[in-house]
Amino acid sequence: QVQLFESGGGLVQPGGSLRLSCAASGRTLGLYAVGWFRQASGKEREFVASISWGGTVTNIADSVKGRFAISRDNAEIPNTVYLQMNSLQPDDTAIYYCNSHPRVDSVGLSGSSWGQGTQVTVSS
Repeated sequence: QVQLFESGGGLVQPGGSLRLSCAASGRTLGLYAVGWFRQASGKEREFVASISWGGTVTNIADSVKGRFAISRDNAEIPNTVYLQMNSLQPDDTAIYYCNSHPRVDSVGLSGSSWGQGTQVTVSS
C-alpha cells in the first residue's frame, strides 16, 4: 500500500479558500489515481473529488461542484495532488482524507490507501 500525507488544512472564514495537498512516501503518487474524501463530526465519510493517474479524468461531488477543483503535478517531486477549495462554507468543515488506488473508479474502495487526514474548519 501507499503511505499518504495530507497538508494544508486549517481554520478559514466563510467565503475563504484553502488548498490541500496529498503526497506519498516512498512511492511515486504519479502511478495512482487519487481521491479526496471528507468526514464531518457525526457523519459518514463522503466522496469529494478524484483524479486519474494521468490527470485526464476528474470527478467532483455535486455538493462541491463549482467551488472545489482537483489537480495533480506528476512532474513535481514528490508527486502531489491538490484540492483547491473556494467559497468555503461552515458545512465544509470536516476532516479531509486523501486516498489512492491504481484505478480512478476504485478510489475509496477495498485495497486502496488512506492518509491520516487534515482538519478543515470553516468558521467566523
